[in-house]
Amino acid sequence: MKTVVYPGTFNPITNGHTDLVERASSIFDRVIVAVGTSKQKSNYAPLETRVNVTREVLAHIKNVEVTGFDGLLTDFVRSQGANLILRGLRTVADFEYEFQLVGMNRKLAPAIETIFLAPDEEFSYISSTLVREIAALGGDISSFVAPPVIKALEEFS
Repeated sequence: MKTVVYPGTFNPITNGHTDLVERASSIFDRVIVAVGTSKQKSNYAPLETRVNVTREVLAHIKNVEVTGFDGLLTDFVRSQGANLILRGLRTVADFEYEFQLVGMNRKLAPAIETIFLAPDEEFSYISSTLVREIAALGGDISSFVAPPVIKALEEFS
């Protein structure tokens, strides 16, 4: 059974994230969506809420598990019996940041590989940061995120 871990803050989960999970679910036997914390990002909601919203959004995909984690990603990946990390790439700027992460993760855990998928081009411009900003300014985010995300953003704004 091939397992991949798709980590992120999912702050919030967008249609682009969902697209990547759907793609991964057709390639891997098990996809673990790992909702994490970040000291550099301010989150729209607590970890437990982001995990629950992400579960609700991805409930239609049978081979997907959603769990929260705090700590080193490589430690989490190993704890799940996995050796693959999935990351999404939207732009060249994403690649530069992701390339740094790959190098660090390889140094920490050489047996863990990172693979990349690109979302459908209709989602390539969507970012959680922009979604939060549009929502905070009262804009319509319904074409970028699923209804549970809209509800959660309204609740925590």
